[in-house]
Amino acid sequence: MIELNFFNTVFVIPILNLLVLLYKGFSFLKIPGAFGFSIVGLTIILRFFLQPFFKAQIETAKKMQLIKPKLDKLSKKFKNDPKTLQKKQLELFQQYKINPSAGCLFLIIQFPIFIALYKSLSFFLINHGKKVVDEINKIVYFPFLKITSIDSWFFGFDLAKSPAQVKIWYYYLIPLITALLQYWQTNITQPQTSIATEKEDEKKEKSETEEFQKALNLQMKFIFPLMIGWFSYTLPVGLSLYWNFFTLLSIIYYQKLKEKSYEKN
Repeated sequence: MIELNFFNTVFVIPILNLLVLLYKGFSFLKIPGAFGFSIVGLTIILRFFLQPFFKAQIETAKKMQLIKPKLDKLSKKFKNDPKTLQKKQLELFQQYKINPSAGCLFLIIQFPIFIALYKSLSFFLINHGKKVVDEINKIVYFPFLKITSIDSWFFGFDLAKSPAQVKIWYYYLIPLITALLQYWQTNITQPQTSIATEKEDEKKEKSETEEFQKALNLQMKFIFPLMIGWFSYTLPVGLSLYWNFFTLLSIIYYQKLKEKSYEKN
């Protein structure tokens, strides 16, 4: 049973209602794998809703890359004066109209939505039977959204189960694809450092901030995709479907931005 607390009321119940609406629509059209397509449809809707935050993240990353040499100079010049360094960095951010927190908003906002989707899928799929259907029907906003059954199959995959549960070879492809897509997204969104720049950096004195940033980039590039792949192995396939399609949409959007940037240059 879904408790009527703040998080469920604001995130879980609206997402569950949207899932039911899409599911009813695809079922009415007699489309096979209706629930899988409902997750895809939900992903597109959420991606559209989060687009302004994703755009802000990309623009912030570009500006940060642009001013990185100036930030490095400030770090070197005021390495023994943290207060002045912070002041100069803020002045630089203001000059280039950069809001550092804007780069994190996309992840911050996506996190509760992801948790809400997980709770919705867990309730919608993992728990079967008339009792669960009745519980879902209690929280739908309109009578026409009430359902009679749930079909969790989608092109040979049971969206309610995880690869760890099923232990069939083609289910193991899901965490592999998830990890590869996450690596691809991380790789294209991280700023590429040229060979010349790397040689110059080797000659410079490496600060603790630079070392931390390199370690963070390494973690994001390799460890994070492996971690997401592991989650995909242990969590229901329906959640992986959402995550992978969301990642694919982000990759396509970023590639289009790069193409536009090349055309301008």
